[in-house]
Amino acid sequence: MKNEAPFAIIGWREWIALPDFSNTRIKVKVDTGAKTSAIHAWKIRPFVKDGQEWVTFELHPDQRSSKNAFQCEAPVHSRKMVKSSNGHTETRFSIWTNISIGLWTIPGEITLTNRDDMGFRMLLGRTFIRNGFLVDSSRSFLQRKKLK
Repeated sequence: MKNEAPFAIIGWREWIALPDFSNTRIKVKVDTGAKTSAIHAWKIRPFVKDGQEWVTFELHPDQRSSKNAFQCEAPVHSRKMVKSSNGHTETRFSIWTNISIGLWTIPGEITLTNRDDMGFRMLLGRTFIRNGFLVDSSRSFLQRKKLK
């Protein structure tokens, strides 16, 4: 997969994968109003590994379902104060991981949060989108056929 900026058009909804954790497809909402990408994570627990802060968490990739869960761990990139769309502010762990969309796999930052009450398990924010994607807000799933 390519890592350079694709200059590809994506829809307001797309399929992505997180190859560092699982190649399970996750339906995301492409959100130009959100600065940072966010994913639904459960059982988020920090721990120390080789003197560095890490976080373990469980991902549930399917909307409205806790089936097909998988356990993940990653180094903590930072802790961020994030204001959600409903005005609630919370501190979230942020990680860096590879995000695959269409033909491209690009490293990106994702915050971990409980998105149980939201329609999508993941938001793809503009910090990731600016890696070379243009958003056509009238269309969906423009890249899904290329994702393995």
